Amino acid sequence: MDESVLLIEKSEGIATLTLNRPQAMNALSTELRGRLKQTFEELKKDPETGVVILTGNGRAFCGGLDLKELSADGIVPVGTPECEADGDFFAKMCEFDRPIIGAINGIAVTGGLEVALCCDILIASSEARFADTHARVGLLPGRGLSQKLARLIGVARAKELSFTGNYLTAEQALNWGLVNRVTSPEGLMPTCRALAKDILSCDPEIVRGYKRLIDQGYATTLSEGLELEERTAIEQYKEITPEWIQSRVRQVKERGRKQSKK
Repeated sequence: MDESVLLIEKSEGIATLTLNRPQAMNALSTELRGRLKQTFEELKKDPETGVVILTGNGRAFCGGLDLKELSADGIVPVGTPECEADGDFFAKMCEFDRPIIGAINGIAVTGGLEVALCCDILIASSEARFADTHARVGLLPGRGLSQKLARLIGVARAKELSFTGNYLTAEQALNWGLVNRVTSPEGLMPTCRALAKDILSCDPEIVRGYKRLIDQGYATTLSEGLELEERTAIEQYKEITPEWIQSRVRQVKERGRKQSKK
């Protein structure tokens, strides 16, 4: 049995990261947070990795921070040098310039939900459950949950989820717009890998630029986002030639022929 708290598998341009503390619901211990931070730093430098899939081992995606560890050591305040040294992997995930697919295999609770919200696309097993228990525990979120969740599912629904601490089923999460799809447990990873391969079939530089454009624009107003898109497009269009367009048209047609044969 592999004792590493984070399992890493690379193949076909996809890096699959598996949180591997099943006995502790994949809770975010200091060691696991540090490994995640280090891994995302390394993957950002790896030209062979085009997509990351993040999942959990066992019946949980992630149960949040390791409360047993925190009860002994206390909480390190967000934004402090101690927090950075402890492994601020949330920032590294948000800074990561390639798509991250969250394969939500089981419960994603509080800090685990914050990890899920750092992903670009969420695919949930039918056994997945989501909850924000900050109010039950007696803590306020510090990794973006209060802002990201409301923007994703709407203010009223986010308030219901966060004020009650109640669980959201996979189907409810789909209906509320929290996840993109729900699959059977055995279909979760094949679905995520197929999606990753579709992403990898596109221009990698454009995918990175598109991710950056969406994320930066979403953090501003609509008018500012539209201006950002226009400026970015104008800069790219300066480099485009008729030959480049002809080449791209051929590639798109070829991909269409391959898709039609599936």
